[in-house]
This record gives sequence, structure tokens and C-alpha cells, in this order.
Amino acid sequence: MSDPAAPLTFTCEKRPATGAGGMVVTNHPLGTLAGQQVLAEGGNAVDAAVAALMALTVVEPMMVGVAGGGLAHIRLPGGEHVVVDALSTAAAATHPEIYEPVEEPDATFPPTKDRRNLVGASAVAVPGNLAGWHHMQTRHGRLSFADVVAPAIALARRGFTVTDYLAGAIASQAADLAADPEIAAVMLPGGAPPQPGARLVMGDYAASLELIAREGAAALHGGALGRALCDRLATGGADAGYVTLADLAAYRPLERAAIFGRYRGHDIVGPPPPASSGVHVVQMLNMLEGFDLAGMGFGSPELLHLLAEVMRVAFEDRRAASGDPEFVDVPVARYISQAHARAGRARVRAMGGIAEAPQPAESRDTTHVTVADRDGMIVSATHTINGLFGARFMVPGTGIIPNNYMCNFDPVPGRALSIAPGKRVPTSMAPMMVLKDGRPVFALGLPGAVRIFPSAMQAIVNLLDHGMDLQSAVEAPRIWTQGGAVEIEPGYAGARAALEARGHQVRVEPHIGGGMNAIAFAPDGMMTGAACWRADGTVGALGGGLARPGVRFAI
Repeated sequence: MSDPAAPLTFTCEKRPATGAGGMVVTNHPLGTLAGQQVLAEGGNAVDAAVAALMALTVVEPMMVGVAGGGLAHIRLPGGEHVVVDALSTAAAATHPEIYEPVEEPDATFPPTKDRRNLVGASAVAVPGNLAGWHHMQTRHGRLSFADVVAPAIALARRGFTVTDYLAGAIASQAADLAADPEIAAVMLPGGAPPQPGARLVMGDYAASLELIAREGAAALHGGALGRALCDRLATGGADAGYVTLADLAAYRPLERAAIFGRYRGHDIVGPPPPASSGVHVVQMLNMLEGFDLAGMGFGSPELLHLLAEVMRVAFEDRRAASGDPEFVDVPVARYISQAHARAGRARVRAMGGIAEAPQPAESRDTTHVTVADRDGMIVSATHTINGLFGARFMVPGTGIIPNNYMCNFDPVPGRALSIAPGKRVPTSMAPMMVLKDGRPVFALGLPGAVRIFPSAMQAIVNLLDHGMDLQSAVEAPRIWTQGGAVEIEPGYAGARAALEARGHQVRVEPHIGGGMNAIAFAPDGMMTGAACWRADGTVGALGGGLARPGVRFAI
């Protein structure tokens, strides 16, 4: 740009879609198609979201599965917000000393000896995804559970085309995948990662999905799939797993009340702890409301410095108190208060600088869906198996890839996030919604571990302060820090020198966080969906509809 004071400009790589009959946005075209199919069959947004997520367990097997965990933020047609907590938990047999930490300087969560909390049976926590999806669909859906599982069964049975995104994920984890014959047979055909365009068939998983369609969550949480999982976990010898059939049968998803905040005349709605997003997105926006962000200009060094400082403050507070509210006292009311925002603004420094504040370990490998129907139901849901391909093995005969959620706990005893039976894992998942005068205007979310909720905050700022359209808001460059080095995407590279002059250590990263999926709602009922360049995000809009009542063919 010739004028250094002019706002930064960028070009969007994707295009939005609009429709009034429903909207499905996921990080894979076939996930979006599954949700669309279920909407077309008469399902509502919850039906479509669960159908999309089940399909993503097939076509994004590195990111999400029935033996994982996550959060779904639902707005019901009457305006009630419900957060379905399907996060994984530590098994009853666990305790704070099950792993041997390997100390590393400045590591919040040190690695463990032999990677026991990361790879293999000993890394698996009690899963919650299937239980959560079954709960929300049978409670709030319109179709049968078998109807919403059907698209996933078809994809697994007939196979699907491997994308470059999936091929790259398999190649990056090939060494670990090759160590397990079951997962290697599917993901490494002929002993090598598949090429983009190859066809991947998951016959065993199709049979498991058929059982799930018949039995619901009970198939895993106490039934034959659960027994198969526990039998596999028991074969690890010294690295045997901790999850038992009793743990699976006892698991229950929780319905939690959402957190509400205010920003620029809008309600900001997100999930409560164990999620960090509702608390700290509201906290950061409260702090930013005291500044003229629009006047600073999008992408200006002044604004980027401010965003970095606000993130640093939020992460300092997150480090002080975050996690499962049954085990950790999270001062939610204080953190989201205006008094705390005023104190936070006083903590913003004129000059940056390294104040390294390591955070709990979280995987960046997650998926997100945002779905809405014509009747006012909205779902923003983020789910995962934690790391790429979870614990990096497959349960024999089932096609199920378990999570490796145990690496999200602190392996050092005596700390707030140390392991304890029944404790839910901490998370940065941010399935967010924005309301105006009680009506929804935006719903959004993304993958990306600790980069999730600061990225969601930036999208909200893009929309409400910079007046961006939805596609621009989700594709705009991002910045991130947790108090140490500042990461910027290439779109902000022009501001690097100015940020360094303000004391920041700056790194340019290919991307920050993952593919954001969002929906905007117009007063006339039209919806706009947008997905960004950071994943295989695809928008599916429904328009038109059934014939006017009374229309008949002439005879």
C-alpha cells in the first residue's frame, strides 16, 4: 500500500453462499453435504450438525471421532442457549502420578517418559463425543438417530476421495501410524501414505456406524464397541490404558448455561468453563471496548500491539485459573466484569516484550461445524480426538481411532490441571454466537487449540469494529500471543518491523488457528455462510423449498 496510514487490505480466497432454507458450514465438502442432506430430509439444525459431525469422523479421521470429545453451543428456536459439554474425562483408575514427567525448561506441561500421555493406550481418556451427539440429537433433533448417522455410513462403506489436507496429515504422522497394524492397513495402504485423489474405504468403521445407528451411544458406552475398545486398551502391558467399560457406561454429557457479555451494543455468547472461550473472549472484548479500534485502522501496528497486549492479559488470567469447575475455582463473574476490564486496560503496556507465559498443552487438530435452519435453531460445535489421529492406533475390527486427551492434563502432581479421576480436560474451544437486540447476527468457531479463542475474538472485532462482511472477517489475517513471541500471518508481515520496534519478538507463521466456519443472519431471514482458506471449509446453503400448499397437477 502506498499510504502507511490506510487500513490493510487483503483478498479473500473463497466465496460465501446465501439462502433462507438452512445453512451448513464444515471443514470438508462431504461433511457439509451430509448436513445438507439431513436438512433436506426435514431435519433441524441439531440433526444436520450431528450428521455433519458423524460424516467428518469418516472424511476427517485425523481430526474427530466418536471416541473423542468437544462442545456444542445450541440456540433453540425460542432463544434459549444450551452448551452440551461432551469433553473427555480422566478415567477412575487414573491419579496424578500415572506418568513420569520429563522436565523441560519453561514447559507448562512437560513431556512424559516414552510419550505415554500422547501415543498408545495409556494416552486415552474417557470419550464423550458420541454420548454428546446422541444426547443432543435425541433431545433436540427431529429425525431418528439412525437417519442422521446414515450419510456417514454411506461414506465409510463406499469410500471417499483423499484430499491434500488429509494426505498431508497422514504423511506427517506416518511413523506412529505404521507402528499399529490396524490403522496402518487403512491409512497407509501398501505401506505408504495415500496420494491426494486416492480412494479411502473404511469398511470396519461402516459396520461400527451401523451398530451405532441401531443402538445409539450405548454401542460404545457399555456395548460391543466399548468392550472392543477396552480390550484393546488392556493389551498395552506397561503402557496399558486406564479406561474401563465401567468408565464408558458411567460417562454423561452435561448441559451447561452459556456465558453472556456485551460489546458495542451486542450480546457475546460462548461456553463456560472448562472452556476458556466464553470467559476470556468476553474479557478481551471488554478491555477493547475502551479503545477506538476502527480509528486505529485494521492491521495497523498500533492495533496489532493492542491486540497482542490484550491477549497477554487474558492468558495471564487463564493461567491463574482455568479448568474443570468441579476441581478448579474459576472466578467467572470477576473475569467478565467491567471492573476487571478497567484493571486489565491498566495492564496494557506501551511497549511489548517477552514475558513468556506457557499455557496448558492442547492439540491444534480439531474440527468445527456451524449450522442453522429456517426455524431459528443454530448450532456452533467444536469436536476432536485431540492430536492428529488421536492416540494413533485403531481398535481392531471397529475402525475407531481413540483420543489422546490425557496429554491435555498436567503430568506433574499438585497443580490445578493435574490428573484426577473424573476431571474434564481444559479446552480453548470457542463455539460463539453474537446477538443484537436478542436476535442472532453471527455464529462462528474454528479449530486451533490455544489459538482458537483469540482468533474468534478477532473475527468479532472484524465484524463489529471494522465493518467487514462475513467472508472477509473469517479470512482476515490473524495475530496471536500468549505473552511470549508474537505470531502473525503473512498478511500482517508488513507490520513486523513496527511491532519489533515496540519490543515484540515476532514470528511469521503460515497460519494461526484453523479453518473458521461462520454464519451471518439478516433480519429478513436470509443467511450467509462463510469458510476460510485455512482448511477444506465448504458452505452449503439451502434456498427454495416445497411447493405452496394446495398446488396440484392438472388432470
